[in-house]
Amino acid sequence: MTARPLLLLDVDGPLNPYAARLPRLRGYAAHRFHPVNWLSRQTPGSRRHRRGLRVVLNPSHGPRLTGLPFELAWATTWMHQANDMIGPAIGLPTLPVIEWPELFAHDPDGLYWKTRPLLDWAKGRPFAWVDDMITDLDTRHVATHHDAPALLLRIHPRHGLRERDFATLTRWAEAL
Repeated sequence: MTARPLLLLDVDGPLNPYAARLPRLRGYAAHRFHPVNWLSRQTPGSRRHRRGLRVVLNPSHGPRLTGLPFELAWATTWMHQANDMIGPAIGLPTLPVIEWPELFAHDPDGLYWKTRPLLDWAKGRPFAWVDDMITDLDTRHVATHHDAPALLLRIHPRHGLRERDFATLTRWAEAL
């Protein structure tokens, strides 16, 4: 086992700022992908189905992420397709993937549907989690039910990961 903490990466929001107002974000490049979960919600043969999902990614994020003092893993609905599509586009190697037992499952306590499976996957290891859907309820739940340090960093889906987020992650990991 590595001594480095985990960095659990969501795609949509942190890496793909899908709510950005500018048609072109500085440093980002547009891609067209056909992820299975997205395709299943499209009408077969439709223009959207044929063209694919537009995703904007910053190629500098791959080297920045691999340069952080973390062991990286995917915590995204893209699951293994993140290794096939997102990773190569930003220069990430193949990463471990959290396989969700059920996508978008209802949580009886109102937690974000990823929170409980993510804690099970982390198995008591220190981790930072970047996602656009983290709430205060999730942060309190993790603080109460996870015996190792954890940083839940909500990333605004209009901005994606920014310099201050990389600085926060670095400071947190170095303080462990």
